[in-house]
Amino acid sequence: MSSVTFRSASWQRAAACRSADPELFFPVSSSGRSLELQERAKAVCRTCIVRRQCLAYAIAANEEGVWGGMTEEERLRVAHRTRAWAEPAAFWS
Repeated sequence: MSSVTFRSASWQRAAACRSADPELFFPVSSSGRSLELQERAKAVCRTCIVRRQCLAYAIAANEEGVWGGMTEEERLRVAHRTRAWAEPAAFWS
């Protein structure tokens, strides 16, 4: 896990993935059987009460695997779009 701390990691104790197979969340590729594992991981995330905290942590810590219902690639796209919207506002302030 990353050295980034996100307030308190106490939200992790309530995570739905705690009882799931960790291999679901860290597939070795983005094709074939790994896609099936990613979808199964995302299904677990959809039931999770701390999904938002998990997603925010994963974006801040640049985690690998499925966190908060998103793959690393999906989170990178979201982070990129968020920065793209924030930067023009900073330019004009």
